[in-house]
Amino acid sequence: MEENNKQLKSIWGKWWEPFRKWFYPSWLLYETTIRFSDYAHSIHTYFIQQQDNISSYIGEIGAQTLDVFCSILTFAICAAFLTLPACFVLHKFFKTDNLTGTQFENKMKPFF
Repeated sequence: MEENNKQLKSIWGKWWEPFRKWFYPSWLLYETTIRFSDYAHSIHTYFIQQQDNISSYIGEIGAQTLDVFCSILTFAICAAFLTLPACFVLHKFFKTDNLTGTQFENKMKPFF
């Protein structure tokens, strides 16, 4: 029982322990923001390529409005339901000294 209650040491040293709880969530936020903005840009590119087909149904202004709406909505949904919760969980993982004492924590936490 005692071995599960001790704080694991980081392989990077003492200076890294307070810094890592902000670094990794920030890095995850940056990476997923770049990825999801690329998804939104891909949707925009698709709508630009299909604008002639779409505009015959809803007009040119309607096609552009649909393009912007779908691109922004894709980015917003991905950020709200994937990026922000993942960053919050990662921050909590490093902020809490003793989460569960599972083998996963014992194996992964020293690397971060």
